[in-house]
Formats: sequence, C-alpha cells, structure tokens
Amino acid sequence: MEQRSKHTVLIVDDSSLIIERLIEALKDHETVEKILTAKGYGETIEILNEKQADIILLDIQLAEKSGIDLLKIIVKDHPETKVIMFSNLASDYYMNLCKKLGAKYFLDKSKDFELIPGILASI
Repeated sequence: MEQRSKHTVLIVDDSSLIIERLIEALKDHETVEKILTAKGYGETIEILNEKQADIILLDIQLAEKSGIDLLKIIVKDHPETKVIMFSNLASDYYMNLCKKLGAKYFLDKSKDFELIPGILASI
C-alpha cells in the first residue's frame, strides 16, 4: 500500500470559531502533518514567506484585505500551493472568479464543511 504524503495546511479566517472547528476536523486526518493558522492578510504573507504551506483554506472576507487579493498573491508567488476557498460568499460570481484566479476548490462555509477532509485526502 502506498504511503500518502503528509501536508502542511494553513487555515486563513478571521473567525476564531471557524479556525477551531477546522482544526478539530483536520487534526487527526491521515494526510495532515501540521496545521498553521492566520487571521488576516499580513499574517498570511508572513507565514508564507517563512514556511511552506501545501494547502491553504482561505476565506474571502478578511479584516485587512480580501481573500481574493491573497489568492492572487499565493497563485503568483507560491504556485505549488493548493488553495481551497472556504466562504459564506458562495455565489456563482465568487466561485467562478476564484476558480479563474487559480483556486482548486470553492466551498460554502454553511454547507460544505464536512467535504474538507475528503478533499484533503484527494490532493
């Protein structure tokens, strides 16, 4: 049986509650080696400059700047990093925009929470 590679996952969300729920859902996942968290744009850029994140769970609505601005930078400067957009702004407009800009997946926070472990297993 082949050994799955382990990923470093960065959760970017300004809600502590969402971060805690995601950590709880992912902490024992067989493909997650390490979980990093950031609450905003600047903190995310700092983490990406210091450490390598394989997968980023990224909210659109952040305090400082939009997650869409962050998505553009991640795709440009860290093309090997897979981005999963995870937002309450789950309209077709945002989904199409984020996918066009390079997001691998776009999930609705209100109903797609339980899909995250399966998606991580497939990456």
